[in-house]
Amino acid sequence: MAHVAKVVVVDDEPLAREGLRALLAGDREVEVVAECADGQAAIEAIRRLKPDIVFLDVQMPDLDGFDVLRALAGEPLPAVVFVTAYDKYALRAFDVHAVDYLLKPFHDERFAEALAIAKARRGEDMTERIARLLDERKPKVMRVLVKTGGRVLFIRADEIDWIEAADYYVKLHVAGKVHMLRESMAALEARLDPELFFRVHRSAIVNLERVRELQPFSQGEQYSSCSVSGPSP
Repeated sequence: MAHVAKVVVVDDEPLAREGLRALLAGDREVEVVAECADGQAAIEAIRRLKPDIVFLDVQMPDLDGFDVLRALAGEPLPAVVFVTAYDKYALRAFDVHAVDYLLKPFHDERFAEALAIAKARRGEDMTERIARLLDERKPKVMRVLVKTGGRVLFIRADEIDWIEAADYYVKLHVAGKVHMLRESMAALEARLDPELFFRVHRSAIVNLERVRELQPFSQGEQYSSCSVSGPSP
């Protein structure tokens, strides 16, 4: 009799966990040994139960899916199927490193394919592939150094609301203040995390967490402008 694969399901949404559990219930070769609603619980379950397969949600508060795997660095890793709502461009990293994923919303057929691949990879050392993926997903810049008035400020990239081109400088708009940085837009954009910052115009880069609304053209699919707000108090 074939070894029954132990599966851990990780997702902060109860309905998502219920859906995965229902799909897994149809396969006698797998057994769900734990369901986790957050990253810390996932780390503990994976260490304690040593599952063969983990269905791991990428976007979760506090500790996301990548944080979970970073916490397990150096330990044997199971076959991981990422469950994500990433767009097709962000998904290239998974393809490059031959790590499987389910793009929400997914069909039963796609789930069955991912599960079959995961079962086939039981016992395979995924550590190197996951390590390369995690290295690629590291933010490209955490702080921006700005010289002003004889002082040097270290501005966290995620605190920047938006960035404006200004000749040979860029203006960093941060919590109602403007800081001048002698760097080109192209050079700064290459250092920023593309999942957090988006260039909406040749002279503007916005922090996606600060976007409050988009204003579309009358009947078209394109957008004429976006409204950017500061961080919530």
